[in-house]
Order: sequence, then C-alpha cells, then structure tokens
Amino acid sequence: MKDNKADKPKSFRRIPNRRITPRPPRFNFMWLYAIIILALLVVPQLLSSSGGKAIDFNPRIANMLRAGDVERIVAYKDGDREVADVYIKKDSLRKSAYADVRDNRSFGISTANPQYSFTDASPESLKQTVNNAMKDLPEAAKTPLEFAQQHESWMSNWLVQCIIMVVLVAGFWLFIMRRMSGGAGGGPGGQIFNIGKSKATLFDKEAQINVTFNDVAGLQEAKEEVMEIVDFLKNPKKYTNLGGKIPKGALLVGSPGTGKTLMAKAVAGEAQVPFFSLSGSDFVEMFVGVGASRVRDLFRQAKDKAPCIIFIDEIDAIGRARGKNNIVGGNDERENTLNQLLVEMDGFGTDSGIIIMAATNRPDVLDSALLRPGRFDRQISIDKPDLVGREQIFKVHLGPLKLAEGVDAKKLSAQTPGFAGAEIANVCNEAALIAARRDKQAVDMQDFQDAIDRVIGGLEKKNKIISPEEKRIVAYHEAGHAIAGWFLEHADPLVKVSIVPRGVAALGYAQYLPREQFLHTTEQLKDEMVVSMGGRVAEDIVFGKISTGALSDLERITKLAYAMVKIYGMNSRVGNVSFYDPQGEYQFNKPYSDTTAELIDEEVRTLIDNVYQRTKDLLNEKREGLEKLAAKLLEKEVLFQSDLEELLGKRPFDNRTAYDKFVNGEAALNPDVDNNAIPESVTNPETARIEGQQPQG
Repeated sequence: MKDNKADKPKSFRRIPNRRITPRPPRFNFMWLYAIIILALLVVPQLLSSSGGKAIDFNPRIANMLRAGDVERIVAYKDGDREVADVYIKKDSLRKSAYADVRDNRSFGISTANPQYSFTDASPESLKQTVNNAMKDLPEAAKTPLEFAQQHESWMSNWLVQCIIMVVLVAGFWLFIMRRMSGGAGGGPGGQIFNIGKSKATLFDKEAQINVTFNDVAGLQEAKEEVMEIVDFLKNPKKYTNLGGKIPKGALLVGSPGTGKTLMAKAVAGEAQVPFFSLSGSDFVEMFVGVGASRVRDLFRQAKDKAPCIIFIDEIDAIGRARGKNNIVGGNDERENTLNQLLVEMDGFGTDSGIIIMAATNRPDVLDSALLRPGRFDRQISIDKPDLVGREQIFKVHLGPLKLAEGVDAKKLSAQTPGFAGAEIANVCNEAALIAARRDKQAVDMQDFQDAIDRVIGGLEKKNKIISPEEKRIVAYHEAGHAIAGWFLEHADPLVKVSIVPRGVAALGYAQYLPREQFLHTTEQLKDEMVVSMGGRVAEDIVFGKISTGALSDLERITKLAYAMVKIYGMNSRVGNVSFYDPQGEYQFNKPYSDTTAELIDEEVRTLIDNVYQRTKDLLNEKREGLEKLAAKLLEKEVLFQSDLEELLGKRPFDNRTAYDKFVNGEAALNPDVDNNAIPESVTNPETARIEGQQPQG
C-alpha cells in the first residue's frame, strides 16, 4: 500500500466545531385535537343507551308477560310508528331463556338498556295488544305500560349539539391556521403567512460544518482572499486600526465545478460567525412582492446576528441586468427583487459587520449596479486549476482511497489538462468503483486511466452491434485524425485512438494531450482545423463518399473559422476588427453591414476550403500510413502512441510535451531520450474527438 500522508498539502489551522446534541422531537398538538374530536364523536355513541333486541310481538312476548318476567314496558313515538322497549327483571335474566340478552354491556360497563323492543302502528293498538296478552292475569300482576313523551340521549340535546359544532369548527379552523403559518408540522407548501420570510439556512457556532480550508486545494490565491475576509470578522481591529473598512461583498466567479460553493462551505466551517446560506432561486416566487419581502427579512435577520456572512449561490437567478427582454406593461418580479437587494446592500453601515458573498458562473449577465464597488467590492476569480493546482486537488481526493504502488498525483495531473475540481473528484471516485468492481484490494494507475476514459467518452460498449462496413468507415475516419495530428508540428501529441463505441452514440474517438498554454497563433489554429478535418477527408479519399460521422468535426471547424475571422482579427481582408459580443448587445442587429457579413462568410468558406485541400494533400502523401493504421485499428480496435511509432515512425518534431516537462522536469531534456514519450493510456477531455452516429436524413 502507498502511504498518502507525506503527499498531503500543508494544513491550515482547523477550528473545532461543537457537535450538536440531538433534540427530542416536539410534541404535535394536532394529535391532541384529533383525540378530543374523536372522543366527542364516538364515546357518546358508545355510552348512550341503545334499544333492545328487536323482535316482533309474538307468543314469546306474551309468555314473558304471563310469566311475570317483564318489569315494565316503555313506549315512545319514533316517526310514524310506536316503539316499545321491554325491560326484563334482574332475577328473571338468570333464566336460560334470556341467555341471548343477559350480557347487554358496553365496554364492560353494565347499562340499564332494554332487553327487547317491538313496534306497533299506534298507541291505541299497542295498548290493546299488551292488554290482550295479560287479560287472564290479576290486576296486581299485570306489567305497567308507560308512554314517554320523547326518547332521546343527552347527545340529542340541542345545547350539546351546538357545543360540539363550535368545538369542531374551532378545531378545524385552528388546524388550517397552523398549517398555513408553518406550525404543527405544516410543510413549506402550506406556509402561506410565511411566504415572505427568508428561506436562508443559518449555520452558527453550534452547527457542524465539516468542510474547512484544508479541503480546498488548487485555489491558493482565491483562498487567501477569502481567508482574509474571515480573518477580518475575527480580528476587525487589526484592519480598522489602520483606517481600513470591512468589505461589503465578495463575488466568486468561475466555471462550473471549479469550487465556488466548496469555498463558501469552507468559509462557513472556519468563520465562527453566523453564516446564512441560500440560493438565488429562493427569492423567486410567483406572487408579486414576495422576493423583495424575503430580501428584507434576510437582512433583518443578518443585522440581528451581526457580525455575520450571507452567501447567495447562483446569484444570476435574480441579478440579471435590468431592462432586457422585458414584456411591455408587465411586472417583472425579478427586477423588484434585485432593486431591493441593491438597496439593502448599500443601505447598512460599513461597521455593521455583515459581508455578502455570492457565486456565479455567468458574470457577464449580472447587472452593473450589482458589481460596482460598495456592493461587491471584490470579484474573486476561481479558474480551472493548472498543473500544480490539479496535483494539489488530486492529493486531497486521493487521501481517502487505498492506493497501490505507482499511483502518482503529479502524473495524473499532467494527464488531465482542463479538468475542474469536480471532474477530478469524479475521476477519483470512478477509479475506486472500477477497482472494487474488479475485486482489487487497492486502486492502481490502470483504474485511474479507465476512469478518465469513462468520464470523457462514456461507458465502453464492446457488445454494440456495428456492421463491417460501418466499422471500416470509422477505422479510416479515426486513422485520418491520427495521421493529420502525427505529421503536423503544431498539433497536439496523440495519446490513443480507438474504434470501440462509447457513450450514447460515439463510434470512435482519438485523444490528444494539449499543451498548457493561453495564447494560440494562426498556425496553431489552422493545424488544429486540419486535424479535425482529417476524418472527413479520409472518408472521401478512400471510399469516394462521405458519412454523417464528421458532424462534430465540421461544427468545431466552422466555429473556429468564424472566430478567427470575426473575433480574433486573423483575416487580412476583414482586418484587425473584432465583433465579440459577450453581453449579447447585438441580438437583433449586427454591428456590421450586410457587405461585411458577406465578406465574413466568403472568407470563412475560403479558409475551410484551404484547410480541406491541405488535409487532402497531407493524407494523399501519407496514404500508405493511412492504410496501415486503419488495418491495425480494425485488427486491435485500440492503438496507443507506441503502436503509431511502430507503424509511422517517430514523430518528426522535438518539442517537449507538457507531461514530460512537468513530470520529469527540465533536466529530462536529453537528445538521447524521446521527449514526446507519453504513457499509453494518458487521456484528455478537452480535445477528445468523439464522432457521433447521426441518423440518416
């Protein structure tokens, strides 16, 4: 196993966080309300007196009367009929004849309910029927017949019913109000009265934030600026003694995946002051005035917690430039929210101790009033890491992994130019998953190379069915890219070429290792266009026909040609002018005339035609190498740099690659050593050429 402790970057001072003791769940009073309502509805029904066993007046009732077992008969009016309840004497209930009504109880409680009941048409008919049954008995032995004015339980009382209705309505109203106000378990969708409240998440000293500045690598300059803001909140006198003022805001600007939100998390973990975190979309609501109300509530909470930090992620959701794409007569709620934010940011005192941090990957669309000093005093650029930065990021993400011998963060960083921090983290995770899938005890270098392939081109699909003719076209197409890149001085060195399908529709691809550079000359751009045109020209030369596989190549060539003519001023006829429009100011009208537009189109076509002819001359000259390389691809499917050297010879240029310079150092420059040597499985996402299978028109 490899010990990673020696490779870890120098740690910053950690600030211990106090672990939060879990709170017991709060009692929900709505359960209490539900129990009370249930008791009001059910219990009286269970405890109320119920009628006896319903039977017809038959000889059995007559026999009960003659035997003297009946204590009394109570008759009452029920609608159109007369109901008679028969009460049996307690002593007589012990007889076996009354076993069916002996245990007339509710929840184990004995009640004075009648044992039997029967009906009759009218009181006169009922009285006559009972008297006929007891006509042979003496007067003293006859069972009395009572007529009740009304037979009702206490639940039928109108006063009781009114009280129950009031309680039910009050309980229902209280339930609805608590739901709307967010209490008693009400979800966010029901918080009608809290709709204007801020949705910011508060992280204070008791919050457990595990991310610190130790977890942020490759962003040394940006980290120093952010750490200075944190230090200002901790030790304000250090700066105010010299006359300095606390900065009001810092805007983190960078491409997706570069670590803007991670930097904010580190600030929350290190600041030891209240930290409000929310997204720009949290201010957006369909109701008018809600966004501005939430801004006011956010700053009110922040003033109560000052000194503190407010972090707004993806601020471009509410900070877009005003006055663009507005509907005439419409009410733009986003602009109202932005106006309120501008007022709040420039409305509190400079000594209040509130700092606004925001992050965006689209600074070009933000309103100029939001970017001015006094609101966002600092704009911290977080770019994609360079070689050294990628090495530091790899060391952070390699720390938790079990690594085999030979895994070198320096080599991996040289093999992944253009990768952002999120992509590097994904590569490390994919490598661990691949190693686990192969039942390995440690992650080795081959797993990382396969992970890079997986991140760039997608999942390898060796079982995808491709006809022999299509496979032959793909082989010559990729061979054309490889030949063009091998024999051009300014082309990026080839790493690997494959005709194994990957991803959704990728039938083949060639990978290159680009230089770490920021400026490109006209010759370099033209050589890059020739390499991209190699696949289409190879199909034309070999088969005399073309396919849809060159779609991505032609799209890239066209964009690059227009950029050279319109933006970079690399055309003699158009001249040293640039029509670059990052702000989108020329959406409806062009900044040049129709004559200039025709000239631009003409020069772009001429440039692409020249590139096509140059590529065709090169491939005709190297036709033998093209045939060898295509045949080898059909045989092995994947070729590395060593295979190309065997087929085509050494690359005829002595320029050292960025990989060689960074990994081996400047001292490696030796005439006896191949300075262009690149490991076979080195890959790069920026210039991986992937041809997609397009549907036939």
